[in-house]
Amino acid sequence: MKRLQAGDRVHLVDPKNRQYALTLKPGEMFQHSGARISHDELIGQLDGTLVTLSNGKIMLAIYPTLAEYTLKMPRGAQVLYPKDLALIPMWADVYPGARVLEAGIGSGALTIALLRAVGQQGQIVSYETRQDFARTAMKNIERYLGVVPNFSLQFQDVYEGIDAGTAEQPQWFDRVIFDLPEPWRAIPHAIQALRRGGIYLSFVPTIPQVVQTVNALEQTREVGLIETFETLLRTWNIKGRSVRPDHRMVAHSGFVTVARKIERGVWRSTTIQQDDLSACDMEPVSKVDHQGKENDST
Repeated sequence: MKRLQAGDRVHLVDPKNRQYALTLKPGEMFQHSGARISHDELIGQLDGTLVTLSNGKIMLAIYPTLAEYTLKMPRGAQVLYPKDLALIPMWADVYPGARVLEAGIGSGALTIALLRAVGQQGQIVSYETRQDFARTAMKNIERYLGVVPNFSLQFQDVYEGIDAGTAEQPQWFDRVIFDLPEPWRAIPHAIQALRRGGIYLSFVPTIPQVVQTVNALEQTREVGLIETFETLLRTWNIKGRSVRPDHRMVAHSGFVTVARKIERGVWRSTTIQQDDLSACDMEPVSKVDHQGKENDST
């Protein structure tokens, strides 16, 4: 069983499910609405323990999930919502052992999600140009994961290029993930740094940004399977016979665009309608008639 330890980031949750973040330090005091509880009373308690504040109010002491942590952690830049953090590693197919380039570290939320996805055998390389963002992100990452040896933060402008080794000794990336205002400017560099079959993903908030991103991807003539989508999250209130959607929801936050690096050339994926099949250049195939006999189509 996991116990709350000094130096750990934990959350206290009130009966209305409001969460309050604190880092446990011996001798420190947590105060809320005039009520208090010492950190020493929390240190050593089991994760998920009910604790009583000085005014008799009961709160729940827990280790936060990544979703809970990212919503309460200090921010240098706007963090991605948990709904996007959950989808990005899946749609980018970030797997244990993958080598991933991330550009635009922000407050470190996406970096944490990617580090958990690649595991100890993978590697995350993050490009960032702003020192203030980098400092906040590193504190958030280390506070949640501790020191991560397979993470490299480089103060480099991704718009100016990506270091992927040399022609003699290439160091390809399996995945390239951008959280940038102008990802299309870095797409040529991203495609050069990606291995064949690797996946590109970018997150932007507006449709004009998506259009420029997709245009830039198509112009490389080295990507296919381009797809753009957004996600909406609606929670529900379930209390006895009262069942309804909550009055508020996490609606639009941004658009995710995904593409796959393929052999250079002119290739375009289209949806073939049934009426178009006769126009396709296809080899004859065998088919089974209604009596189960196999006939050759002509």
